[in-house]
Amino acid sequence: QVQPVESGGGLVQLGGSLKLSCAPSGRTFSGVAMGWFRQAPGEEREFVAAISWPGGTTYYADSVKGRFTISRDNAKSTVSLQMNSLKPEDPAVYYCAARRSSLASTNPRSYDSWGQGTQVTVSS
Repeated sequence: QVQPVESGGGLVQLGGSLKLSCAPSGRTFSGVAMGWFRQAPGEEREFVAAISWPGGTTYYADSVKGRFTISRDNAKSTVSLQMNSLKPEDPAVYYCAARRSSLASTNPRSYDSWGQGTQVTVSS
């Protein structure tokens, strides 16, 4: 089972940009749909973005549409989340997840393995 590992979180100014990356531990993301989710303190984990294998289909939460972009580099077996125009509602722990299917999904219950998460903080 592939184990995602996130990187790239940190502190960014309001309106700024940040890029998160996700790489597999032990295996590759070949044939696997991937998703990004986030969880703020006291909130439930929510869907952010998802991408199919090999990458022809993407989904976004309405709250990030037009600001965030999910992509994958299959040669390097990495998945990225480019976050632009960050808003006060964006700070959270961001999780990368892998799904044993080539089809992207917005449902967190359909994902089989999760990373440990990376913190994104936005300062004003």
